[in-house]
Amino acid sequence: MSKIQTIAQDAKNAAAKLGIQKFDIYGSTVDETSVQVDSGEPQQMKASQRSGVTVRVWNGGTVGVTSTTDVDPVGLELALKTAFEASAFGATENVPDFSPEAMATIEDHKASAPTTSTVEKLLSTLVSAEKALLESHAAITAIPYNGLAERALERFYINSNGATRHESHAVASVYLYTKTEQENRKPRSAGAFRVGYGVDELDIKACVKEAADKTISHLDYEKIQTGKYRVVFSPEAILGLVGAFSNLFNAQSILDNQSLSTAESLGETIASPLLSLSDDALHPENIGAETFDGEGTPTRCIPLITNGVLTSFIHSAGTAKRMNTTPTGNASMGAKVGVSRNFLHLFAGEPATEIYSLETAENVILVDELSALHAGVQSLQGSFSLPFDGWLVNKGVRTSIDSATIAGDIREVLKAIIFVEPETHFTGSGVAPYVWVEGLSVTGG
Repeated sequence: MSKIQTIAQDAKNAAAKLGIQKFDIYGSTVDETSVQVDSGEPQQMKASQRSGVTVRVWNGGTVGVTSTTDVDPVGLELALKTAFEASAFGATENVPDFSPEAMATIEDHKASAPTTSTVEKLLSTLVSAEKALLESHAAITAIPYNGLAERALERFYINSNGATRHESHAVASVYLYTKTEQENRKPRSAGAFRVGYGVDELDIKACVKEAADKTISHLDYEKIQTGKYRVVFSPEAILGLVGAFSNLFNAQSILDNQSLSTAESLGETIASPLLSLSDDALHPENIGAETFDGEGTPTRCIPLITNGVLTSFIHSAGTAKRMNTTPTGNASMGAKVGVSRNFLHLFAGEPATEIYSLETAENVILVDELSALHAGVQSLQGSFSLPFDGWLVNKGVRTSIDSATIAGDIREVLKAIIFVEPETHFTGSGVAPYVWVEGLSVTGG
């Protein structure tokens, strides 16, 4: 009998003992080994195991929820008993229920077997990367933020109707973030990261080269005039900006009146027809993809914007029921069920009538990375004002920009898109191409 089957049987036994008829359990564990270095010496070495289990118990018209890290028979019984007692204080309106797709078939998806690298291997790999990056330019004097980690993840969902979900996979990641020192010049920084199924699959050399190239490109910086500019967002920057306004397509936000959209917004044109956007948990580039959500609903590709038109919302079982549709595999389990995006895929919609290139464009701003997304975004007004790292690009020549902010309204930005490049790039939270937008306000330092 597998571990998950054992947990399911123990939960059923405990529920029967307590007289509980209806319950479900969602849990996950992460085994992680990570290292950091400083000037060739180990700075931090960690091996950790994190786990969490959420238990829901139905009692008539209410639901009680509790969490635990203990999934042995005693721990499960205590969690079920606590959740049952908590149900007396549960909400009586919009009470959640099992997902109607908790027992639906899950399509096959590539999963990686957990790998185990020694701490010595992780350290030597990261030390070599740090050394190569420090030697790439005399101005790079430190790599203050760096890390190499390997994680084995396991998730499961079971309920009293007989649903049983389980998956496991492995993920490795490396990041390198530089700092420069030059006489009479401000310190400059840049970073890069890579993700793979295991340490041996990480392209460390490419990560070092990207961090070095970005850092070197920022050494000769200049202030920029305040004004309106044609702006090119990097894949990371455009996904960060769109993600900051994900209430546009989040059904829970809409039902809570915390969204720029309403339940009647489907079918409206909210962006240039050049833009399409999906939430695609099973995208081939989504390393560590999850095949089911916190309620056991299979994940899938959800078209959010199709050729500029708002096509779908993301749902939990509860929001789907309230809006008379089907769950989309975006539920996150906690003290209450939330709705969250999985993996954004931004791509070109309708063919562009004009093609643009950074090699020929004159005086455009390339935004590489946006900062302070947590503070500079007014998600319910649609506005943003954000510091950024980037370059003024003139016929392929890049000049780093010193201390500037970019501001606008997300609804105007989406409609002002003039070109979506055909090639997409992996960013960690999704895949996207470079996106060109006309007439954004930039304030110089």
